[in-house]
Amino acid sequence: MMEKNIKLDKIIKKLKEDPRNKSYTERGIPPIFQISPKARILIVGQAPGKKVEDSLIPFNDKSGEKLIQWMGIDRDTFYSEKIAIMPMDFYFPGKGKTGDLPPRSFIAKEYHKEILALMPKVSLTILIGAYSMKYYLGSKMGKNLTETVKNYREYLPDYFTIVHPSPLNFFWQRKNPWFEEEVVPELQRRVKEVLG
Repeated sequence: MMEKNIKLDKIIKKLKEDPRNKSYTERGIPPIFQISPKARILIVGQAPGKKVEDSLIPFNDKSGEKLIQWMGIDRDTFYSEKIAIMPMDFYFPGKGKTGDLPPRSFIAKEYHKEILALMPKVSLTILIGAYSMKYYLGSKMGKNLTETVKNYREYLPDYFTIVHPSPLNFFWQRKNPWFEEEVVPELQRRVKEVLG
């Protein structure tokens, strides 16, 4: 346990010293994630938004409220050692024309594997949105996000694919009622099963 934390501290130090993260480190912003060797569920999201950057707490926004609801747990469980949160980028990438900029690809490529090794107890990984699906499912991903979420059973028991819980996806959710009707109850069942 102690050794694992030393390893995580080394990774955090490396992230802070990485010149590509210099602008964040200079502003006192650390990598934003939630990592625990006791984690049973791993959430791989997109990247922290501006609100999350301000509080330094992963999913501490409207998206997080919705995600907690979809998982069928409470806030205390969500922010416990049982749940790990490792986004595709550990920093807010900035604002784009239609929302936040995409996560910077080097973070997942260079840091995810090392962090995953610190969490041997993870038995369910929730992939949120297209960036995490493309990275973790590769060629197994469906032709688009909707198809991949619809066929979530194909990726079980390792991965559970869901749409991003952002209010920006409200239109998608209205257009695809099967998600809340079929996928969410199954997600809740799996989460409950894993957390015992």
